[in-house]
Amino acid sequence: MSRVGLHLRVPWTSDSLVRMPKRHASRSFLLIAASVAAAAALCAQGQAPPALPKLEKIKDDLYLIANSDVTPEAMRYWGGNITVLLTKDGPILIDAKYARAHDDVVAKVKSLSDKPIKYVVLTHNHGDHSEGAPALEAMGATVIISNDDRENMARAPNPTWLPQVAFIGQSRLYLGGKELQLMQYRGHTRGDTVVYFPASRVIVLGDLLTTSDLMPPIVNYGDGGNWTDWTASINEILKMDFEYAIPGHGPMVTKAQVAAIRDKFVAIQQRVRVLNREKKTQEEVSSTLMNEFHWAPANNIPGMIQELR
Repeated sequence: MSRVGLHLRVPWTSDSLVRMPKRHASRSFLLIAASVAAAAALCAQGQAPPALPKLEKIKDDLYLIANSDVTPEAMRYWGGNITVLLTKDGPILIDAKYARAHDDVVAKVKSLSDKPIKYVVLTHNHGDHSEGAPALEAMGATVIISNDDRENMARAPNPTWLPQVAFIGQSRLYLGGKELQLMQYRGHTRGDTVVYFPASRVIVLGDLLTTSDLMPPIVNYGDGGNWTDWTASINEILKMDFEYAIPGHGPMVTKAQVAAIRDKFVAIQQRVRVLNREKKTQEEVSSTLMNEFHWAPANNIPGMIQELR
């Protein structure tokens, strides 16, 4: 018997969220549109798509579907990581990549289990992690997301699909003798879902953590993310008993590596506060961060300057 339990306690919240102009709210959906356009351009130019994603074994019952090509084109074409948990009653997927990956994802899961996919847990609302979910739901899977990120989906222009199951704060999912702990945090978005496998001591962080040089960690201000909450969330996550962390993009890392990434971005935030006090311009802030940390995404610097005054 499978069960989804709902609990009404959010692990960490903050009043420090910086309210950004409404024009930022559609940024994630513009990125999705850009990805679709990029894929169409590949086809129009007669270029072959990036290599199919690869299947990697993490534990006996835990697998990762990750991009084979470490290129911007592969990330824009296929999307983020998918984690697969095998149970005797059917697989559970964490995230769903872009819709164009559907056939390959289903084939890879079928190579591991003859049972239908039972659940898809979305770490957040962005299309590179969620766009493939409707087709999996159409096959019979139940899709779960945090209520806050479901609301982010609902705010999209003319949404065509929304998950039917959402949770607030914490939830537990039990299937085939396996347990998943779902916890809502705030950082990349206002409702990031972290999935913890206690038996394996593995945690899935979605885009709260990215480990690819092509896509370093960022927050999405338009969807309620911010660096102050990101730091507090990672601090809380590091108190948990896990050995490995699976990011939204990039290879799996150890707990010590998560802490090192946290330390880097704490230092970046401290540097921005100093630069703010020195009345540096946006261009000067970007240049300093690139020179000192090799990080200065254009879509984060304006919001970071406003947040960290």
